[in-house]
Amino acid sequence: MAFRPVTHVLFDMDGLILNTEDLYTVAFQNIVSQYGKNYTFDLKLKLMGLQTHETADMVVSALNLPITSEQFIEESKKQFDVLFPDTKLMPGAKRLIEHFHNNNIPIGLATSSSKESYDLKVNKHHTELFSLFPNKTFGSSDPEVKNGKPQPDIFLVSAKRFPDNPKPEQCLVFEDAVNGVLAAKAAGMQVVMVPDPRVPKNLTADATLVIDTLVDFKPELFGLPPFKP
Repeated sequence: MAFRPVTHVLFDMDGLILNTEDLYTVAFQNIVSQYGKNYTFDLKLKLMGLQTHETADMVVSALNLPITSEQFIEESKKQFDVLFPDTKLMPGAKRLIEHFHNNNIPIGLATSSSKESYDLKVNKHHTELFSLFPNKTFGSSDPEVKNGKPQPDIFLVSAKRFPDNPKPEQCLVFEDAVNGVLAAKAAGMQVVMVPDPRVPKNLTADATLVIDTLVDFKPELFGLPPFKP
């Protein structure tokens, strides 16, 4: 498959840069276990990339929980306060972000997380790395992002915040979630997918490129400066 050269790069965060998708699973299972329910990977697949309120609505509805979405969000926040401060970086994330920064490639963060959630995940261990993103868009707390992934809003808003306002086709997105891939594609952008190994192969078909970890990415495929040997 031929890839188009790009000039700007947008990163998702959860499950791509940070191991927070694993922590979301622990948090949500802790909540639904109180009601004798199981938070399955099939359900997780459907809601990865959604905004906070959309996630809560789907979990409460799908598992028929005897609580409101607002109560689920409040319970989630209690779990996150405990779990999120000790997030870890995913393989290859630091190397790739620093590589783009050092080569003056404009990078932006496009996460469905809220600013509050972002601070919990980043502020204890990862502020230096995330300071390399001058452009950050928080889907769950940004009034310009009307709809969560798989709608294209977050990537279009994030791209617009680069000073030189690139066209969608000039942007490359990194994602781990099916909804995120669909959002990038709907925005008219190429997308590199780093899926959880449990994601069925047929659900990765919309990605421009699928790799196992960010370690495997070759920037020169998209006209970006290669790693030095």
